[in-house]
Amino acid sequence: MRRRAFLGTGVAMLAGAAQAQHHGHHGANIPADQMSALRGPNPQALTPDQLAQRVLTSPAPAGVPGRWVSRAPLPLPRSEMAWATAWARKLHVIGGYAQGQVDKPYHHVYDPASDRWQEAAPLPRGANHVGVVADAGRIYALGGFTEQNRASDDKAFVYDIAADRWSAIAPMPRPRGAGAVAAVGGKIYHIGGATDPAPERASIAWNEVYDPQTDKWTLLRPLPAGRDHAGVVVWEGRIHIAGGRFNTFENNTGLHHVYDPASDTWRLRAPIPTPRSGHGMVLLRGRFWCMGGEERLYDAQNRPIDRVIGTVESYDPATDSWQHHAPMPTPRHGLGAALIGDWIYVAGGGPIVGGGIQTAVHEAFTPG
Repeated sequence: MRRRAFLGTGVAMLAGAAQAQHHGHHGANIPADQMSALRGPNPQALTPDQLAQRVLTSPAPAGVPGRWVSRAPLPLPRSEMAWATAWARKLHVIGGYAQGQVDKPYHHVYDPASDRWQEAAPLPRGANHVGVVADAGRIYALGGFTEQNRASDDKAFVYDIAADRWSAIAPMPRPRGAGAVAAVGGKIYHIGGATDPAPERASIAWNEVYDPQTDKWTLLRPLPAGRDHAGVVVWEGRIHIAGGRFNTFENNTGLHHVYDPASDTWRLRAPIPTPRSGHGMVLLRGRFWCMGGEERLYDAQNRPIDRVIGTVESYDPATDSWQHHAPMPTPRHGLGAALIGDWIYVAGGGPIVGGGIQTAVHEAFTPG
């Protein structure tokens, strides 16, 4: 990377930092310098009501607890990046909300070996909820919203990691944001998401594949239940889509479908025990690990109950079953999560339901 580097609060190598589990208890507040508001003055601390949104329990049986450690915070508080991706042992966090804006082309890169962040070439246009995936030394960035979780476009870009350079590729057949993106067999699959008109912002089931060799898109069999803000991983050549929402976080789902590109077919699998959207989903040691998310429920008097999900749940594709593990020290949604080595790095995200507050919090998890 050619741009300036950022040094976090912890410069120790991960091997040394991992000797102690994160001890910032789940009820603890977030440092003021790691939070910013999308609108109005920045908070000095989360209120008791905001802290009470945190959810740490799971109905799934217990698995190995695992452990969390703090890592260097993002250079600035961010959320709604639509996940993150990793290549060559570095984490890339692209797009999202930050600095009171929802349409900036942020691109930060984290090196766990030095516990440092760098700025990389920005996305050619700013957006939030951009779908990203790394494959063959490139990062694909698809769609996104240019307003707050609304007003999608059909733009598609590819980033040459070695050259630190973005290029436009064939636009998507239809505009959308908050879709799930996966790479299988050298092709890039874009599944689900939400689309216009902006006032309606409805979830969709579209399944489209991009071929880098021909620079063309092809329409495939759609997701059986259209949704956005879902988790996605690839296992043995098949794409798993788990969780997400139907239109809004008031309608979360635990649905879990698996897509076979070879036969263009979908099948149901065991649902996530804690329905969630805006979560991370990462493959590690043959299990799918889900962390974070948000939802809004209502009580008998129709009063909202906001929940930011800190629960960590993992799925075993061999047994089609879920377990729960040590919860996130700082529950968040709209975060960036990706695997490097034996650790899942979880950067940024919103600590309250909705996009009102962004964080620079960065924590890593390993099953141990």
